[in-house]
Amino acid sequence: MTSDRVVDLLQAAYMDELETVMNYQTNAIVLDGVRAEEIKESLQADIQEELGHAEQLGQRLKQLDARPPGSAEFVARQESLQPPADSTDVLAVIEGVLDAEEDAIATYRELVDVADDAGDPVTEDLAVMLLSDEEAHRTEFRGFAKEYRAD
Repeated sequence: MTSDRVVDLLQAAYMDELETVMNYQTNAIVLDGVRAEEIKESLQADIQEELGHAEQLGQRLKQLDARPPGSAEFVARQESLQPPADSTDVLAVIEGVLDAEEDAIATYRELVDVADDAGDPVTEDLAVMLLSDEEAHRTEFRGFAKEYRAD
């Protein structure tokens, strides 16, 4: 029997992934300037991966006889990933992505531990895989941050 905490974390991660998609899409649209192009392209590429994460989380919830939350249950949390007032402030977007990745990493690490304690190796494996993807995103955007802070 899967614990309520596993389900809660899966649902929270599902919502976070969808919020990330929304914010990546918006920032990829609103950023301006020659220096923004690489970041916009990276955000666009990551959208499909984040949608895939949400799909996997939703499917796991269904397998556990739970359900992914709908929009009425959505609460926005990614304050730092909101589009910047200055559409050329690429560093603000990079830092927002890093904040979102850190939150996702923390959620997936907790999910690994909670699923292990609950004796749920399938959810644990899913969380490990998603954790790896988020750590790769973080590494990519840390590199972008170093470059932009050096200027």
